[in-house]
Amino acid sequence: MSAAIDDLPMPDLRPPKHRVERRAIGWWMLQSMLLAGPILAATTTAYILWEAARPWSLVAVIASSALLVAGVMIEPLWRYRVHRWETTDEAVYARTGWLVREWRAAPLSRVQTVDALQGPVEQLLGLSTLRVTTASSGGAIDIGGLDKDTAARIAKELTLIAQLTPGDAT
Repeated sequence: MSAAIDDLPMPDLRPPKHRVERRAIGWWMLQSMLLAGPILAATTTAYILWEAARPWSLVAVIASSALLVAGVMIEPLWRYRVHRWETTDEAVYARTGWLVREWRAAPLSRVQTVDALQGPVEQLLGLSTLRVTTASSGGAIDIGGLDKDTAARIAKELTLIAQLTPGDAT
């Protein structure tokens, strides 16, 4: 490495400080039910109505039941333990995932847009996703499961800080 890079302070790779809202557990449970529920319903219907296929459709019912249980009982709680976020005057930090974990940091000098998004289930639960788009090939940083007011406040703060940060975000 060059001397200039060696002189820069090393960022602290600690987990970001803030947890997402506890209501995010319900959001993730509903997402899993909306995905795995119809699969279980279809495999159960096939098992009941298609007698010749019962041996293999029983396996499908068991597998889709396991998928639903894992998606409703395990994944949301695990994700809640993993998901963290933090914003500073210099960067946005996020840790996400459950089987595969991702830790991302985006310097505010690279921020291009900041959005607060709400899907239908998020609206129902008063949650929002903060999307920070950067000049990075890695794509945007999404921080889901935030209280809608918190996401709006952070979006406003990040926009103001990014405007004050020198550079053109490229």
